[in-house]
Amino acid sequence: MYNVWTHAYSIQALTRMLGRKPEDADRQRRIRGLIEQQIDLLDRYEVVDGGWAYYDFDYHTKKPGGSTISFVTAAVLVALHDAKQAGIEPPKRLIDRGMASIVRQRNPDFSMMYGEYLKSKPRRLINRPSGSLGRSQACNIAMRFWGDSLVTDEVLKTWLDRLFARNLWLDMGRKRPIPHESWCQVAGYFYYFGHYYAGLCIEQLPEKDRGPFQDQLAHLLLRLQEKDGSWWDFPMFDYHQQYGTAFALMSLARTRKAGGTPLVAEATGPRKGSQAAAARISNQ
Repeated sequence: MYNVWTHAYSIQALTRMLGRKPEDADRQRRIRGLIEQQIDLLDRYEVVDGGWAYYDFDYHTKKPGGSTISFVTAAVLVALHDAKQAGIEPPKRLIDRGMASIVRQRNPDFSMMYGEYLKSKPRRLINRPSGSLGRSQACNIAMRFWGDSLVTDEVLKTWLDRLFARNLWLDMGRKRPIPHESWCQVAGYFYYFGHYYAGLCIEQLPEKDRGPFQDQLAHLLLRLQEKDGSWWDFPMFDYHQQYGTAFALMSLARTRKAGGTPLVAEATGPRKGSQAAAARISNQ
């Protein structure tokens, strides 16, 4: 059910299109109709327990009967939040059921299980903080957008610190051709996905607290740009460069600082911010 990804990211693209040519009433009407269509499709493909998945291996029913997947649900919830911000209210039951599915997959330290089918194995390697670095950012921001008071600034900062101080857990999986073959069962496709949602988390912090995180995000991504100008993390079909580059650019856009303050993003050398992050979470 890879179409679920398309419905979610179509909504995000379409809501941004609404900001262009606002004086064109017919164009606005058509775009809003497309957003509503995508929400309807997400309603159809919601799994029976709430939330969304990209596989249904179990019953092949009209309403998918497979396990909800935490990061898929998070991506959809972020997109539906964009729709709401644009004045298009998604069905409340979709939001409530999606949030409930994430809560069921959330460990006390805000590491996220890969999917609800693993809830009886919460300490399996993929569900631990090191295996969750690419998922917790998306789940945290999705829950924050929809009013979960448990996702405080400190939770966002803690997981941003973990992302930067422990980035090699994700980097070791980058470009490996087999899903989940790396340490802690990390898959390569989590790398740029996770950093994009980290950028959204940074935007939620007070402006005075964003700088060190912006610098670290820029430092990580700029050094990974390929010779042809692209970014990619997983050889997926024939569009790995396209999605990797899109995620990287959307992430880097969020490292721009107010007032044109230059970024500190050297390609080599140790990062003071990363060292400080490691020190802050050494006992966590």
